[in-house]
Amino acid sequence: MAKLLSNPCCNSSAATFSSYHNDNINNLLCCSRKINALPSITHFSKWAPRILAGIQTRRRFELRSSNGYPLNAVSLQDEGSAANSQTEETQLSDSGKGDSTLSITVVGASGDLAKKKIFPALFALYYEDWLPENFVVFGYSRTKMTDEELRNMISGTLTCRIDRRENCDEKMTEFLKRCFYQSGQYNSEEHFSELDCKIKEKEDGKPSNRLFYLSIPPNIFVDVVRCASTQASSTSGWTRVIVEKPFGRDSESSNELIRCLKKYLTEDQIFRIDHYLGKELVENLSVLRFSNLVFEPLWSRNYIRNVQFIFSEDFGTEGRGGYFDNYGIIRDIMQNHLLQILTLFAMETPVSLDAEDIRNEKVKVLRSMKPLQLEDVIVGQYKGHNKGGKSYQGYTDDPTVPKNSVTPTFAAAALFINNARWDGVPFLMKAGKALHTKRAEIRVQFRHVPGNLYKRNFGTDLDKATNELVLRVQPDEAVYLKINNKVPGLGMRLDRSDLNLLYKTRYTREIPDAYERLLLDAIEGERRLFIRSDELDAAWSLFTPLLKELEDRKIAPELYPYGSRGPVGAHYLAAKHNVRWGDLTGED
Repeated sequence: MAKLLSNPCCNSSAATFSSYHNDNINNLLCCSRKINALPSITHFSKWAPRILAGIQTRRRFELRSSNGYPLNAVSLQDEGSAANSQTEETQLSDSGKGDSTLSITVVGASGDLAKKKIFPALFALYYEDWLPENFVVFGYSRTKMTDEELRNMISGTLTCRIDRRENCDEKMTEFLKRCFYQSGQYNSEEHFSELDCKIKEKEDGKPSNRLFYLSIPPNIFVDVVRCASTQASSTSGWTRVIVEKPFGRDSESSNELIRCLKKYLTEDQIFRIDHYLGKELVENLSVLRFSNLVFEPLWSRNYIRNVQFIFSEDFGTEGRGGYFDNYGIIRDIMQNHLLQILTLFAMETPVSLDAEDIRNEKVKVLRSMKPLQLEDVIVGQYKGHNKGGKSYQGYTDDPTVPKNSVTPTFAAAALFINNARWDGVPFLMKAGKALHTKRAEIRVQFRHVPGNLYKRNFGTDLDKATNELVLRVQPDEAVYLKINNKVPGLGMRLDRSDLNLLYKTRYTREIPDAYERLLLDAIEGERRLFIRSDELDAAWSLFTPLLKELEDRKIAPELYPYGSRGPVGAHYLAAKHNVRWGDLTGED
């Protein structure tokens, strides 16, 4: 896979964008399966994005951006075509208003991600009336399957919101009726023409918008985009493509992938998804900081001693060893999930909540950071362990993993942002598999109180007196602040207590899955939670030198037992920067 990723353009033909002058002729040709009888004409602008192409909404459906702003953001990557694109989109929106369709195609429909996340997220949006009246869902993969077999496959993964169960069966039946299937090869234009024909039959001649979700390995991204663009794009509305990570293995492969995709797509059509950006607590991070006066003045090196981004799983590769061994924990978690959260945490106040304003600030953070050095990183790999009478396999015991693999399943790193706000503040990341617990959280440790009057009551361990703000992303979403408090009684005994906002006790409504929010934003054309190409390039530039050094020198990871707290080296790394990991104090 690594070799395939290094040249994503291989096996892709020259970029052509097929369109037909006469939609009625095209529909007739589709029905008779003679698509190739009409010569294609190359028109790049025909498949340029047409935002807001007049989706017909229901009574309860409001197609609005998640930040409440108009959907008029234009990527900095395509400024030259912005004016023409917006004019064309406005015209299409007016002309197709109230009579357009939305077609969603899940490419790789037979895979686990599609079954467990994408189809359930689409149903949840439908169940809550967030999808337009006229929509259809298509599954596309190499597996031979009928429409009914697809419906049976995904029906077992669909669930209804806890507060509206009374019409669950009815809603599920109606949703499944809108689901269809087309089998075909990922590099076959002929098969995508057949898909286009089926979609057109369901669109019934109405103006159409089309969304493709690529739930497939990255080595076939370009082939699928080529085939979809030439054979299955919309000729009367917008066409958008959601691309799943990984976006390459390093700077070189990522840039090559970007270059190849842009043969067929504009930047505004590409939605690079990182599902962690759709999680409720990550969304709340900016709200917490920018809408509460108490936090913004403290959000700098003057008051914050360090920031920790922690991700841990209590299971191993669980049959995914073959895939994971090509990437490792740094590429799988740190370079995308944790780094994206870091940029949202550390960015300056954006000009507005517009997608481009926010993404501009995130890029500034990345460009203010130096590439990671080996001395500021610890890597580990879990080994077999017996615990509670049960035996747990080590990473290299997985039959899909090479016995001599040095791929890290754990990594800890210290990063620094060289700007006026954050100079000298260590941003620590830690991510690992087969650890003692499952969690994802942000921990902000504040500085010690100067001349603390109650210093004697804390003894020599001043860290016990440190205020700490914790945002627990998962599980049991919560925001809590650790403060010092007097224990009731006649003596002067201090205790560290929590001011706690536990979501499940404060909010009775079930929290939407991250994929629901991101799919809805892609449909709406809201790009705030998706990754721009220059942002991706800046992120890879921080990690590529480190990854190259680890692989060239074949540095052996430190072993740690399955179910433990990780390698001892992580503690030494934190101590080097005068930090103590907040998740290891035993107070949580």
